[in-house]
Amino acid sequence: MMSKLYPIGIQNFEKLRKRGFFYVDKTALIYKLVETGSYYFLSRPRRFGKSLLISTLEAYFQGKKELFEGLAMERLEKDWTKHPILRIDLNTEKYDTPESLENKLNRTLVRWEKMYGVEPAETSLAMRFEGIIERAYEQTGQRVVILVDEYDKPMLQAIGNEALQTSFRNTLKAFYGALKSEDGCIKFALLTGVTKFGKVSVFSDLNNLMDISMDERYVEICGITEQEIHDNLEEDLHALATQQKMTYEKVCSELKACYDGYHFVEDSTGMYNPFSLLNTFAKLKFGSYWFETGTPTYLVELLKKHRYNLEQITHEETSADVLNSIDSTSTNPIPVIYQSGYLTIKGYDKEFGTYSLGFPNREVEEGFVKFLLPFYANTDAVESAFEIQKFVREVRAGDCDAFFRRLQSFFSDTPYELVRDLELHYQNVLFIVFKLVGFYVKAEYRTSAGRIDLILQTDKFVYVMEFKLNGTAEEALQQIEEKQYALPFEHDSRQLFKIGVNFSAEMRNIEKWIVEL
Repeated sequence: MMSKLYPIGIQNFEKLRKRGFFYVDKTALIYKLVETGSYYFLSRPRRFGKSLLISTLEAYFQGKKELFEGLAMERLEKDWTKHPILRIDLNTEKYDTPESLENKLNRTLVRWEKMYGVEPAETSLAMRFEGIIERAYEQTGQRVVILVDEYDKPMLQAIGNEALQTSFRNTLKAFYGALKSEDGCIKFALLTGVTKFGKVSVFSDLNNLMDISMDERYVEICGITEQEIHDNLEEDLHALATQQKMTYEKVCSELKACYDGYHFVEDSTGMYNPFSLLNTFAKLKFGSYWFETGTPTYLVELLKKHRYNLEQITHEETSADVLNSIDSTSTNPIPVIYQSGYLTIKGYDKEFGTYSLGFPNREVEEGFVKFLLPFYANTDAVESAFEIQKFVREVRAGDCDAFFRRLQSFFSDTPYELVRDLELHYQNVLFIVFKLVGFYVKAEYRTSAGRIDLILQTDKFVYVMEFKLNGTAEEALQQIEEKQYALPFEHDSRQLFKIGVNFSAEMRNIEKWIVEL
C-alpha cells in the first residue's frame, strides 16, 4: 500500500501542510506573482486548484513561514511580513435573487467590521468595503491583501436570467470598484473564477487588474504537468501499473490520454487535471472522477438555447477576445464551455490570431457527450449509459435492425417545439449516439446540409450509412453507391453493410432503413 496522503478535496494549505498531505510545489510561481504585480485575475476550470492557490497566498501573507518549510518559498522570501487579509468565498451560496448576493456580501462585511470597526456614514456595500480596507491598513500599518474565490458564482447561476445577471453585475461592479479606489491601502489582490465576464462587466472599472488566465508565465500555477508527475509521483506510477496489470509505459500513456491535454495558452505545456489524477493514484484505478463531481446544467441550456450544432464542438475556431470574456447577452456558448474546461486550445493560427479548440482528453470528451445524451434524446441519465452499451453490442453482433429500432426510440416523443429546428435536432442526437459508440468501435462521422454519412468499423463488420432528411431510404442507399463510400472496404475480409436511412420531419423520427449486404 502507498503511504502517501493525497489531498483530494483538501483546499486549505495549512491543513494540507500540517497533516503531511502530498503537495506539488507551486510557491516559486506564487512568489513571482507577488513580486511582479499587485492585482490579478485567474480563470481555471472547477477542481483545478484555485481555492488551494488562494489558501496558499493567505498563509504566505499571514507570515506563516513554518508552513513553507522545504518549499521554494522558504529560500525566496526573506521578510515574512504579516498583512491584514480580506478573503471572500462566493462559492457557498445559492444565488437566485438580488438579495441572495447582497446578504452574502453583507455577512462577510459584518465579520470584517467586528475586526476593524464600523462607520455609520458607510451605507452601501461598496462604501463599507472601502472603509474596512482603509481601517485595516490604518490599524495594522500594513497594506491589505484581498483574495476572492469563485468571484463569478452569482453570474454563472444567473445565466439565462438577464435581469438577475444585470443586478448581480451592478452589485459586484461597485463592490470590486473598491480595489481601485483604495489602491494606496492595498498590497495585493487576486480574484479567481471559472469564467471571465466581459463587455459591461464586473471588471469594466477595474482596469488595473492583470488577467493571467492566458499568460504563459503562469500556465503551471494550477494543475500538474507531466514533468511534475515524474518528479513527484514516480513510485506511484509503478504502483498504478502493478495494480492495473499494465506496463509502466502503458500506464503513462493512459494517464495522458485520460487527464492531460489542458492548454491555457497556445504552444504551452499540457496540464493534467489534478483532481482526476490524484484520485487515480489514491484509488489505483482509472475513472471519470472530475465528472462524478457534477457538470453544470447551464452548459446544456446554453447549447440548446443558442441552437448549437454539436458536431462543430470538435473543430471550433475562435479569437482570444472571445475566449477571454463572456458577454451575458452573447449567442455564442463556446467561451463558457472553454472556460469551464470542456474545451481547450488545440492549435493557433498566428497570422489571423485564431485558436482552434477541442476536447482536452478522453475523460472530458466521453463524460461531456454522455452528459448531453438525456438532454437531447428520449432517455434518462441512468438508462443512457446502458443504452449505449446495447448499441455497441448490436453493432458488434451485426444486428442492424435492433440498432435502428433502438435509435428510433431515442427520437420518439420529440417535443413539438423542436420541429422548426428538426434537422439540427436529429443531427445532434445522431452525433451524440455515434460519438459515444465511437469510443468502443472505430467511427467516422460527417455532415452536410440535410444529410449525414457515417462509417462504423468493428473487428467483424463495416457499416457504411447514409442518413437523409425528408428524402427516401432508397435515395440514401443510391448515394452510397454513387459516391462510392464503400470502395475502401471492397477487398476487406470483414462483412460489409450498406445502409440507407431516411428521417421524416412529419414523423419526427426515422421513417425507414434499408440494409444491403
